[in-house]
Amino acid sequence: MFEHRLRRCEAVDISALGDEPRALARLALNGAATGDAHAQALLAQLLLDGHGIEADPRLALSWFRIAAARGHAMASNMAGRCLEHGWGCRADVAEAATFYRRAAALGLDWGCYNLANLLATGRGVPQDMPAAYCLYRQAAEAGHAKSMNLVGRCLEDGLGVAADPAAARAWYRRSAEAGDFRGQFSHAAVLLAQGALADARHWLQLALANGHLKFIDTALTALRAAALPELEDIVAAYAARRAALASGART
Repeated sequence: MFEHRLRRCEAVDISALGDEPRALARLALNGAATGDAHAQALLAQLLLDGHGIEADPRLALSWFRIAAARGHAMASNMAGRCLEHGWGCRADVAEAATFYRRAAALGLDWGCYNLANLLATGRGVPQDMPAAYCLYRQAAEAGHAKSMNLVGRCLEDGLGVAADPAAARAWYRRSAEAGDFRGQFSHAAVLLAQGALADARHWLQLALANGHLKFIDTALTALRAAALPELEDIVAAYAARRAALASGART
């Protein structure tokens, strides 16, 4: 049963592969030794997360590289992640970009998104907003919720593409409905501008529930700047959530 499920795993998603972490790790080890790229990518993720096996980010990166060399798209993306963030290695954003580019060329939405982020900011590669927009759009068309929001941002601000506010609003809504907290906040901002307060509150509450500390901090600043009396309770909820998340980060 494990072997069948492992070989069907195209992405490195350990949550879909059962609740027996040690057995899963043994299976991944055996499969990786035979040269199976999916098993190698899975083993790398288990090593990175310390799931069913002692965490070893350096060895994880080695296995991601091996699987990437065999054409595994998610392994290429994850090798890029390790290199970008210095997981198991010294950070090397330029090399990370080469792995993201491989993953994007294989059609992986996360590879497109991560490469686009580097191109948009000029980290590790020359800044190129038109190329970044094209990659965000490719990922968004494949259903990548975070990229949908960024396509909206590019279209709203004319970043790498001609400004198109109506299209931007449509992409914000798609991102929100797909579950991205930034997309939910962007869509809420559109609704507020349209006077649709009740709908805006709904999406602001979803963004609050799903967002992390950095996002909540930025969102709270924007909400306070808006100074809308109708949203005082929402602002208070964001402030409370920020305080709770900040306290947890310090412990």
